[in-house]
Parts: sequence; C-alpha cells; structure tokens
Amino acid sequence: MTDTEKQTFVDRFAAAWAARDGAAFLALWHPEGLLHYPFAQRVIKGSEIGKLNDLTRKISPELTWSLVDWTSRGDVVVIEWECTNRIGTQAITWRGVDKLTLRDGRIIEEIVYSDTAPLQALRQATTFDALIRFPD
Repeated sequence: MTDTEKQTFVDRFAAAWAARDGAAFLALWHPEGLLHYPFAQRVIKGSEIGKLNDLTRKISPELTWSLVDWTSRGDVVVIEWECTNRIGTQAITWRGVDKLTLRDGRIIEEIVYSDTAPLQALRQATTFDALIRFPD
C-alpha cells in the first residue's frame, strides 16, 4: 500500500468510529479477518464486526473514540486512540493502540492493546492500587 492509501484507510477507520457505523466498519474488514479484543471473551471474526459495533452502541451509547496518532510499516498500520465513556455519573478516559495487518487494503488481523483494569474497577464500583508506589 502507498502512503496515500494508508492515510485513506486511517481516515475511513476514524470516520467509521465517529459515525459508529457497523456497515462502515464491516467494509474495512476481510470476512475471514480476526479481531483480538481485550473487551470480549473471544476472538471476533471480521464477518462479525457489524454485530460488535451494534452491541457496543447498545452497551455504551455515550462512548466516544478519537484518533491520537498513527504510523505504519509495510502492511501494518498502528493506530493510537483515546476513548471516553460514562458509567453512571462518572466519566472515564483511556487510551489504547490497535495493530492492524492489512491485506488488499482491508483488515485481516487486528490486535487491540488497552488496559481494561480501570474500566473493570469502575464497573465493580471499586478502586485498585497502583502496582508501583513511586515516592513523591
């Protein structure tokens, strides 16, 4: 893929998130693609991406996603993003990175890297201690 094609892909990816449009997401994927997603209990197939979008919209209607930055090498595009969501009256923001392997301009594999611990703690109405206590 050329740099222009990669930029167009990233623009389409960000637009799909902005619209939270299942069809737009599905158009980015090979049906046989695989999504490794730390927020789900199993690997999700590319053909299921529209269903995942619908489920996410239902569970988290106030979720927002924004592109922070991206880079690429060969057929791999790495996208840094930031999300915000509200659970009850509390808003939380977190960041993550998606490593996307493309084939013919579509996602054949996506690995999402994000720390789910703060979201789990918020959902369970608890807090968690830092693993390292750094002195003041």
